[in-house]
Amino acid sequence: MTSLADLPIRDNLRGLTPYGAPQKAVRIALNVNENTHPIPEAVAQSIIESLAVAILKVNRYPDREFTELRDSLARYLGHGLTRDNLWAANGSNEVLQQILQAFGGPRRSVLGFPPTYSMHSIIASGTGTQWIEGTRDAEYLISPETAVEWIERTTPDIVFFCSPNNPTGTPLSLETIAAAYDATDGIVVVDEAYAEFAPDDEPTALTLLEGRDRLIVSRTMSKAFAFAGARVGYLAAHPAITDAMRLVRLPYHLSALTQAAAVAALAHTREMLAMVDDIKAQRDRLLVELPKLGYTAHNSWANFVLFGGVANPSAVFEQLLEDDIIIRDLGIPNHLRVTAGTEAETTAFLEALARIAV
Repeated sequence: MTSLADLPIRDNLRGLTPYGAPQKAVRIALNVNENTHPIPEAVAQSIIESLAVAILKVNRYPDREFTELRDSLARYLGHGLTRDNLWAANGSNEVLQQILQAFGGPRRSVLGFPPTYSMHSIIASGTGTQWIEGTRDAEYLISPETAVEWIERTTPDIVFFCSPNNPTGTPLSLETIAAAYDATDGIVVVDEAYAEFAPDDEPTALTLLEGRDRLIVSRTMSKAFAFAGARVGYLAAHPAITDAMRLVRLPYHLSALTQAAAVAALAHTREMLAMVDDIKAQRDRLLVELPKLGYTAHNSWANFVLFGGVANPSAVFEQLLEDDIIIRDLGIPNHLRVTAGTEAETTAFLEALARIAV
């Protein structure tokens, strides 16, 4: 029987395994940083009504420029952005893939700073872009000096940052982003998938876009908007960047149903984001309670907490699974990561963890 190894697959894909966290039917899933709060019923009804209208025209191709969605995203982000600054795709992963399709590829490189979002290196491999691993400072931070040193040493075509960083939750200073931008002639990408969970008074990388035509800020509706199943990601950048995305996107890549659902959700931004404060409260609760159980909790500006001091991560993972609770074992020695869920979910996790010896 033919196996993958028998096929004439590209050499740089040989031996690789597909990305994906374990998918298990459990009582409490806190492993993939989803928003575990359900969409408010009134908002869900509005989305259903929008989908009902769209389905009547589904025999026609969708608006390939998804103009209404770009207008809605621009209103949501503010900062003087217009539809010309916005681009969207089926999740932020596709946005990142399109960026590398446009600016990466063979004989080009992208610099990242592990531990970080594992899809960054996987997308690099999938697009034939060389992945370069920089190093972080203490507590998973990246100083301006460290970023510049790695850029000058490796001269990458693209630099990837993640702020707050996944899987550590670590913030990234605007000074580091600005210094990195000034140190390269290439593209600088700031993945802000968890931006809505940062402190309210902290500025986003969106404030740096003016005058920086090679800077891209990517976002998602999966987390704060509880839209993981809808697959909507987007970026904000100079209009020339969105023109580059048009060169590599597939025709009509965003379905009419996706556009309708996202526009309806963005019309209810206040209601959709009301759950963010609850999630941040549970995250901060984890930061307080995990050390009481003997673990080291790393400061997080995201909707999850990375915690260390775990003697046997795989054993703890399995014991929690026996309690019908799943978290994430990322392969970081003596560490596990847990998503901040509802109050009840967080309580159940902490109680189950307390029954396990450190």
